[in-house]
Amino acid sequence: MMLTKVHHAAIICSDYETSKNFYVNILGLRVINEVYREERDSYKLDLEIGNAQIELFSFPNPPERPSYPEARGLRHLAFEVENIEETVLHLEKHGVTVEPVRVDEWTGKRFTFFSDPDSLPLELYER
Repeated sequence: MMLTKVHHAAIICSDYETSKNFYVNILGLRVINEVYREERDSYKLDLEIGNAQIELFSFPNPPERPSYPEARGLRHLAFEVENIEETVLHLEKHGVTVEPVRVDEWTGKRFTFFSDPDSLPLELYER
């Protein structure tokens, strides 16, 4: 078995239109495909991010995330950015709360965290 890249990450949201606006209009991800699956009362939105994708799903009454961020399973999703200050200013301009920028003690790279509309922890990691 030879894994070659991460193809996609899947996110389940509680309010589809709010999350779609966040990922498309605030984070700037490109819509690849959007479908409504009537039998599941669920939307699936495929978004492009670099060479990977995010699948944004809506389901009726999804359970809440057990804790932030230390629940078992995926801890957070990290996005690489060219300029962390510009990205933080852009997010704050759109009402997104961003933690103070820190420096990774092992790589010397700057990073910070913020949340999507469902409090999913997201990271910015400067190239």
